[in-house]
Amino acid sequence: MQQLTLHGLTKRFGNTTAVDGVSLTVEAGSFVGVIGRSGAGKSTLLRMINRLNEPSEGSIRYDGTVVTDLQGPALRQWRRNCAMVFQQFNLVGRLDVLTNVLMGRLTSVPTWRALLTMWSDADKLAALEALDRFGMADFAAQRCDQLSGGQQQRVAICRALVQQPKIILADEPIASLDPRNTQLVMDALRSINRELGITVLCNLHALDVARNYCDRLVGMSAGRVVFDGAPDALTEDLVHTLYGIEAAEVQTSPSPLEQSTGVVLPFTRHVHSA
Repeated sequence: MQQLTLHGLTKRFGNTTAVDGVSLTVEAGSFVGVIGRSGAGKSTLLRMINRLNEPSEGSIRYDGTVVTDLQGPALRQWRRNCAMVFQQFNLVGRLDVLTNVLMGRLTSVPTWRALLTMWSDADKLAALEALDRFGMADFAAQRCDQLSGGQQQRVAICRALVQQPKIILADEPIASLDPRNTQLVMDALRSINRELGITVLCNLHALDVARNYCDRLVGMSAGRVVFDGAPDALTEDLVHTLYGIEAAEVQTSPSPLEQSTGVVLPFTRHVHSA
């Protein structure tokens, strides 16, 4: 079985250590949530896995390949196999939805064809199928900057999906979304994981969401892993270790939509209802 293995992974920015000696093994087909307060090192960890940030120390291996040694075409292939979904979507607003999704095929087609937008019928079909899977096919011809945040994030997930990846790294994909769109985006990631068997590593600040969607949680604090286990094993004391003074907020505070409507949404309660 294909495994992603991190050994002693460390990243320093000057005198600041953002990630400090992280060692993890992620089994193929799992849905892992990386949790912790802002600045814990979650985003830096995912960006090192994709090699967007180069590790200062340590190694990354996948299915016998030393990812940290890859260069040139081999590195581009790894980034195709290990797709990123970003908090800020990273879509081209002036282009239509279908074209943005097709950008996920850039690593699989000749550069000249991509520059001339000469996409094959098979590529277009794959993009439309991905959009249809997540209820976005009707928006294929619409400009991305005319979509809501939740719709844009689903487009970004579709773009990642057409890369035909083995792993999806989602970096705070719901940070700027309301509860309804949070649910839609997380449902999309869970569908990819369960129905297609794609491994998902997802950075999440919201503890309730992590508990409801992830098979395993990895808790980070000050760049180090301080918890690694099943969601049910995350105790109040561990939550306080992870979030400190933010613990009460991430466990019990109402969402913005709940505050404005007075309606409690079933997926927005944390430790006390778990």
